[in-house]
Amino acid sequence: MSNSSTEEAQKRELRNRRHFSFRLNVFFFATFFVFSILIVRLAILQFVDGPTLKEEEHRMGTRNVPIPPIRGNIYDSEGRPIAYSTSTQSLYFTLEPGTKREEGQDLAARLVQVFNRYGDPKEKPLTAEEVFDYMDFEGAVHLPFQPRRIKSGLTKEEIAYFSEHREQFKGIDVVEESIRQYSPDKVAVQLVGYMKKFSGAGSLDKYKDIAAEETDPTLEYLDTEEVGFDGLELMYQEELRGRNGLKSYPVNNESRIIGPMQLTKPVKGDNLYLTINKDVQLATQQAIMDHLKFMKEAPATSMFHDGYQATTGYAVAMEVKTGKVVAMASMPDYDPNLWQGGISSKEYEANKFYIGNGAIREVQAPYADDKERMKHPSSLVFLGSTQKPLTILLGLAEKLITPQSTFRDPGYFAFGSKGHEVKVRNSHNAANGLLNPSTAIEKSSNAYMSAMVGNALYLRDGNDGVDIWDTYMKKFGLGVTTGSGLPGESKGVPNYFDEAKRGSPQSALIYASFGQQGRYTALQLAQYAVMLANHGKRLKPQFVNEIKDAAGNVVQPYQTEVLNTVEFPDSYWRTIEKGMAKVSVQGFEGFRYNFYRKTGTSEQDIAGGRVENGVFIAYAPAENPTLAVAVVVPQGGYGGWAAAPIARKIFDAYDAAVGLTGTPYKASVPTGGTPVATGQNP
Repeated sequence: MSNSSTEEAQKRELRNRRHFSFRLNVFFFATFFVFSILIVRLAILQFVDGPTLKEEEHRMGTRNVPIPPIRGNIYDSEGRPIAYSTSTQSLYFTLEPGTKREEGQDLAARLVQVFNRYGDPKEKPLTAEEVFDYMDFEGAVHLPFQPRRIKSGLTKEEIAYFSEHREQFKGIDVVEESIRQYSPDKVAVQLVGYMKKFSGAGSLDKYKDIAAEETDPTLEYLDTEEVGFDGLELMYQEELRGRNGLKSYPVNNESRIIGPMQLTKPVKGDNLYLTINKDVQLATQQAIMDHLKFMKEAPATSMFHDGYQATTGYAVAMEVKTGKVVAMASMPDYDPNLWQGGISSKEYEANKFYIGNGAIREVQAPYADDKERMKHPSSLVFLGSTQKPLTILLGLAEKLITPQSTFRDPGYFAFGSKGHEVKVRNSHNAANGLLNPSTAIEKSSNAYMSAMVGNALYLRDGNDGVDIWDTYMKKFGLGVTTGSGLPGESKGVPNYFDEAKRGSPQSALIYASFGQQGRYTALQLAQYAVMLANHGKRLKPQFVNEIKDAAGNVVQPYQTEVLNTVEFPDSYWRTIEKGMAKVSVQGFEGFRYNFYRKTGTSEQDIAGGRVENGVFIAYAPAENPTLAVAVVVPQGGYGGWAAAPIARKIFDAYDAAVGLTGTPYKASVPTGGTPVATGQNP
């Protein structure tokens, strides 16, 4: 009994020892595991999270006060300033909730009294009505929380008065800021673009996520800073902006300053040197406005038709070998300085139809009445007969015709089932007789294009013919964007697909063959003309010759970009140019150079009526093309009368400033003028 008890006790003691040993091992392993985790975590904190934590510690112990960046300037090709920034003191008004219109009107009247007493007597005085309009009580221009700039360039006396009597002027603040100034000559204003406060630019995709994503305090946007909102100001926002400066203050956990301020100076943005030549640009703008005035005042003639109703004009001049755009005009234009701090609602209403760049996108006719506006064409018009050189190239490339193919033109081409024929007529129903591809371009024969190319393509390929047509159009930049990168650029409106569904593929191809099935921009027309001039290279239109930093170092040089090429036999190019050399045109009397050109008169049905748009393309000198020009005058009538004289003045301006043969030609030469009837080609 005793032995049995002893044996049991020994077994129990052995089990206890084993259990103790197991628990001890588990403890040691658990302790080792915990310490391992702690060591790894400490290592991560030190080597991985350490820099971030130090940065966070620094951030929590530092308060940054940003200094707005200094925006870079924009110059023309000769280094003449177009857009530049200056420092000034401005008066802002913030519309507080519950503020009544009567209170705003009273405040405006009191502000005008201060301006008249302490302001610069050389400046045009503001009226109470103008000041109240700048307050924008209706929110037509500003968001409710956005400050409205009332006046910039305050005098010291005005600043002192408002600082001393601030409590008497509810919602008023004096702010030191950098003001964007634009050349008073209004050089290519729609191309250059304008600026808005960052707080009001959130509608653009470019700025939507910037505040959330940016962590570098020198790149963070300030709600009060102005940013590019259109044109080159928007396209080159990052290059022009520069970097914020910073005033950094060390603070304790109660946010009290505990040490000296450290200053990081703002970095000035880069400067843009454009391909735009100021002299050529201003001559282009003036040529359009002068010719619009001439057509409005000229006696009614069959050449102008309803050209007296033309209110807008668009032109682009582009170098054939480089792709540099030396002039781009969308007229009438406006004063971009109106946007300083926010345009007033009255000024916006007066200029809203001119703000958009009609040379690159669709802009509606400038009529305040909606019903009247719908009776007039926008800036996108059909090519008209300027399409015909490309139609002939397509016909040659697709073996529908040869350079010798003839067609007897009776003045029309009929198609459709018997008894339901549709007749495509030439201008004036002209019966041109026996034509080949070159003379068909010279005489601008709708019948030849319809019969020998449009209808022939349909008869050969049926419905697929529309896709073949579309392929060629896109190769020449029609129906696609030009690649310029300009914000909001339109790719045009190719209507032939709609016509193929609504009418038939046959009618779509026939109407397209003479330029009545695609509406495109002036920039697309210029790129197309350049491609004809250089025999098949589609060049990217570019507007910036080089970018320099504040020290004058070139950070981005110019480089020509070829977007795509089309290779045709030389005989094809000679075929179209033989015809383009003989197209009758107005305004080029006494022109020193041989040149190739094509006029166009596109018909457009709008609001139950039919209007005619003037279109023109040309390039010169013929022997070695340097410059291509495209002009569009909506509702201008025949292109040879409404658009060609404008192009002549652009060529002359370029010849004088740059030189069509490489050397500026300063001699007194004819610069076009009142068109003289030398032919009937439209």
